[in-house]
Amino acid sequence: MITERIAKIAAEGFGILYNVSVSPDQIQIEKTHPEFDGDYTIVVFPLLRYSRKSPQQTAEETGNYLKNNLTEIASFQVVKGFLNLIVSDQYWVKFLMAAAENEKYGTSETIDQSQTVVEYSSPNTNKPLHLGHIRNNLLGYSIAEILKANGKKVIKVNLINDRGIHICKSMLAWMKWGNSETPASSGLKGDHLIGKYYVLFDKKHKEEIRDLTERGFTAEEAFNRAPVMAEAQQILQQWERGDKEIHGVWRRMNRWALEGFNQTYRQLGVDFDKLDYESDLYLLGKKLIMEGLEQGVFYEKRDGSVWVDLTDEGLDEKLLLRSDGTSVYITQDIGTAQSRYDTYQPEKLLYVVGNEQIYHFDVLKKVIKKLGRNWFDMIHHVSYGMVELPEGKMKSREGTVVDADDLMLEMFSTAKKTTEELGKTENFTEKELEELYSKVGLGALKYFILKVDPKKNMLFNPQESIDFNGNTGPFILYTYARIQSVIRKADHYPAEFLKTLKAERINLLAKEKEIIKNLYRYPRVVQSAGDTLNPAMIANFCYELAKSFNHYYQDTPILKRIEPEIAAFRIVLSWLTGKIIRHSCSLLGIDVPDRM
Repeated sequence: MITERIAKIAAEGFGILYNVSVSPDQIQIEKTHPEFDGDYTIVVFPLLRYSRKSPQQTAEETGNYLKNNLTEIASFQVVKGFLNLIVSDQYWVKFLMAAAENEKYGTSETIDQSQTVVEYSSPNTNKPLHLGHIRNNLLGYSIAEILKANGKKVIKVNLINDRGIHICKSMLAWMKWGNSETPASSGLKGDHLIGKYYVLFDKKHKEEIRDLTERGFTAEEAFNRAPVMAEAQQILQQWERGDKEIHGVWRRMNRWALEGFNQTYRQLGVDFDKLDYESDLYLLGKKLIMEGLEQGVFYEKRDGSVWVDLTDEGLDEKLLLRSDGTSVYITQDIGTAQSRYDTYQPEKLLYVVGNEQIYHFDVLKKVIKKLGRNWFDMIHHVSYGMVELPEGKMKSREGTVVDADDLMLEMFSTAKKTTEELGKTENFTEKELEELYSKVGLGALKYFILKVDPKKNMLFNPQESIDFNGNTGPFILYTYARIQSVIRKADHYPAEFLKTLKAERINLLAKEKEIIKNLYRYPRVVQSAGDTLNPAMIANFCYELAKSFNHYYQDTPILKRIEPEIAAFRIVLSWLTGKIIRHSCSLLGIDVPDRM
């Protein structure tokens, strides 16, 4: 990077000019403020104790040294102790040519042999995926792709939460009131059908709670004593004992749910390398808890329940096994973590889960540590904020969630309506239009969600996300399609233009340099996004690049009324810009259309 070269030569200069030892790390370099001429700025003030001269003189002397000893520096300006450096056009054009020739520009050239496990999605098989799951899936998939671009070996895992009291609730409702209804007989996707009975259970449970409270029970007593809740607990106990009839119903309903999930995953464009099932792992968790009990790490209460005391860790006491021997969430997660470690020997175990589970993963990490597993520090909770709607929060039990399938259908319909209103459907076949609407709709959805910092709560507005102007997915997709249109109109493929390009003969416009500088920083953006597990960095970079190119395109002829050599340069610039937009979109899971 040019900034590293500047820092190195500036540090050498201080040694020669002022007879002092300064390391490159001590040279503070920033992007030059837009109101001044320059590409990079050295902040001179921290260095005055070495030069023992005024800010103006120190900056002048340092600037002259850099200009004389670093060919990349064309000129400089000093503004009140800030040394603004102007990098030569030739340097930027040579970079553009090298990046255009590099097929893997923006991705790491080295491969890290250690593995990183990224768990995301993790649905419960008692309800369909909703808007909150969409944010989870998009974040998990994008984080995995960004880590791959940084040279990491990634295992994408989906843990299916297919057992537990919540599953038994929908099972009970179907067994009591379902009349053998199936996805085929109802015309519903399997996950939607099961979600219908989960909502029905909640309705019946509330009716019984209301009846019990009217008879004098407290709300907490009524919640636990309601007959349907007692029946659901009984089904859970039967399931853990291996009751054949209960397992038969469980397998059937889980199959319906999984078939429905897979349809949604395919439409959303996310995938997994491995599926894990809670039902396969909870026994390992129970085994580890009994191991900890024998070692005195955990303790048993009089009712037979097993607990861990984390008060010395700044937390509290945590239930690990119920008094009836059935598992809780943490039981399965302990077994899952051990299984992942044994299978992959990973560098990191990443769990993409909402921020309401921060405490849960803090407990998990501390329990694993208490069990004597020295790999406990591999566990990382990638938390994210909730997605809310203009109407407020969603509630699964009450059936007030935004269904993932319905939302994707709405995005398709909105994309179709908006695209047709803008008159962007000429010369497309019906099949091509269907594909275009899908790309625009899903691109709008994915970009709108991923451009927000994961840790922040967000408000999702479908209409706002589909706008073809502003910081939206459709704006970026349209920019990419516009670039492809330019490339198609050129006489030759960009690689042919690249062969004739002479860096020393190109004088850059300010907007051209702005685009090139954006392209130049792309590898660092990808690296930072991987380090911080933050796809929003990629999303917002992509928007800034698209915005810069659009301003350039509107004001600058690319093919007509210009010299052939200038046209060749501008084709290469356009081509690399499109390539980086496509690559950054791929890291977000967004497909780009060649025509719009």
